[in-house]
Amino acid sequence: MKQILTLNGGSSSIKFALFGFASLTRILEGEIERIGLPGTALRMKSGGHHESKQVEVSGHKAAADLLMENLDRDALVAIGHRVVHGGQRYQSPHWIDREMLEELQDLSQFDPEHLPAELALIEDFQLRLPDVRQLACFDTAFHRGLPRVAQLLPIPRRYKAVRRYGFHGLSYQFLMEELARIGDPAAKGGRVILAHLGNGASLAAVLRGDPLDTSMSFTPASGIMMGTRSGDMDPGIASYLMQKEGLTPEGYARVVNHESGLLGVSETSSDMRDLLMREKSDERASDAIALFCYQVKKLIGSYAAALDGLDTLVFSGGMGENAPDIRQRICDGLSFLGISIDGMRNAGNDAVISNGRVVVRVMHTDEELMIAKSVSSMLAIQN
Repeated sequence: MKQILTLNGGSSSIKFALFGFASLTRILEGEIERIGLPGTALRMKSGGHHESKQVEVSGHKAAADLLMENLDRDALVAIGHRVVHGGQRYQSPHWIDREMLEELQDLSQFDPEHLPAELALIEDFQLRLPDVRQLACFDTAFHRGLPRVAQLLPIPRRYKAVRRYGFHGLSYQFLMEELARIGDPAAKGGRVILAHLGNGASLAAVLRGDPLDTSMSFTPASGIMMGTRSGDMDPGIASYLMQKEGLTPEGYARVVNHESGLLGVSETSSDMRDLLMREKSDERASDAIALFCYQVKKLIGSYAAALDGLDTLVFSGGMGENAPDIRQRICDGLSFLGISIDGMRNAGNDAVISNGRVVVRVMHTDEELMIAKSVSSMLAIQN
């Protein structure tokens, strides 16, 4: 059976999934995590079978070797990659060639946390499977139609490339298509706020099917606080910390990307589940939870203002899909918008958890399926 492989490469992990080419049925999915760190693990799921084991993987090249051992390379017709940043040029899925790789190498300074690892993975698979086509699917593409006022940043115009790009686009694209599929009228004719709340977290406002605004901006470290990322902060903090602590630009980037957010405020964990368990006995955990929920709530309010109201609110991502208490705290105090949460539905992670005018949904997102669909569509056009 012909197959499509999807890859999502991070700085220390590779998420992968295998789909049947004709049906786009998921055959296999998994993750290699903690690459280059102690405790590297391979997790896979196929049908009802789950496998998890410790592995020896020193870097992404070794991780790619390990992944190849679990694939039928002769069955692969194409590989789709999630590429976080497409810059100003790449605003739709694109077959990967040498010119693109060179441009994306230049773009790596926009997002050094993700792009270098993604490019290394692409090049590794080019060497191993030179006859298999590879497609780049850009997380920034969903936001390409943002109104100009939402793209602009208030800095000198000479910095033309510095603007709001937005991220989590593959997730948002899936959620909007799913809203349309289940018949939510807001998907095409209404006002929608999408909340992708995971270790990386962002929100997007969508008006009559078109993106209106989004919280992440020039890099994925911006917007609301996340697991280890700071989100938006006073620009003066950078110069203060560099002078006071002697931080280099690289050191500052490490602080805001890997030492901040839930981890920085709690000083114990970037995982909301851990913090909820410690909340009653640890004020730092309580502060981290309160700050996260407060920031998301404020953003929902501001996006409702930009949308001139709200019809549908969608929670997705690890926290959005699985943390009823966080959803409840975010929505508390938003009754003036027409948001009212049904406690029993919310506790059960039901598909609809509201009993007010605004429909509040819990939806599982599927970035891998969006990549597979893009590969299938591009192959159909090619043929």
